[in-house]
Amino acid sequence: MIVSDEHRYVFVELPRTGSTAVSTELQASYGGREILGKHSTYRDFLRIATPDQKRYFVFSGIRNPLDVAISRYVQLKTNKGQRFTDPIKLADRDTAVERLENRVYRWVQQNDASFEQFLRRWYVLPYDTWASLDHKRMDMVLRFEHLADDFAEVLRRLGLDQVRPLPVVNPTLAREREYESYYTPGAIRRATWTFGPYMQEWGYSFPESWGSVRVPWWSRFLQRVVRVGRGIYWRYGRVARGVRRPKMAPG
Repeated sequence: MIVSDEHRYVFVELPRTGSTAVSTELQASYGGREILGKHSTYRDFLRIATPDQKRYFVFSGIRNPLDVAISRYVQLKTNKGQRFTDPIKLADRDTAVERLENRVYRWVQQNDASFEQFLRRWYVLPYDTWASLDHKRMDMVLRFEHLADDFAEVLRRLGLDQVRPLPVVNPTLAREREYESYYTPGAIRRATWTFGPYMQEWGYSFPESWGSVRVPWWSRFLQRVVRVGRGIYWRYGRVARGVRRPKMAPG
């Protein structure tokens, strides 16, 4: 999470939404500083924020889950940057979430799993993220699909001159040809059931090449049911790492 008392903003880093590029740029050029853990929620910030900081401009990101799933699978399959084998990186990321991701990595490697097999094994319930907690009441949500333009709009709303275009850290995979190479007929069926409710909620469409896609009603219903438990965990079960009370700007 990045905060600036000088420019009165809070950037909440939702995983796999281009948050690294945005947070790096905010710290380099727009007075931002790290606070709490990298992927702490806005609720975590509100617990320690002063009354004035609770009025800061708050923004975060969102991303098409079809793209997120491919990005995650490629990372697991290729072990990019030795994320899952470097002892130093493993020690630095010794959290429950990372331990689960290490388990997924071992399963993918041991089974030489295809993307469809990966979806069927690890995407059992309807997809959701803690964007459901607060994103809809934030001042702005940046779309990964046009992140640079949305970041420029954030700066405009903050009254800041843009120093340079937002650097591209990880280019999106959200292109028709990438989808066609990963989403087999079986993967499409699983993706429709798993990702459909989230995509509808955030205004994402399925690729035209998939034809007429109908999201099952019971998938939408199950997402609402499961969201109750997930919401409790996201609000109270997570422990923000490195929590410290932010300081007010002088004056």
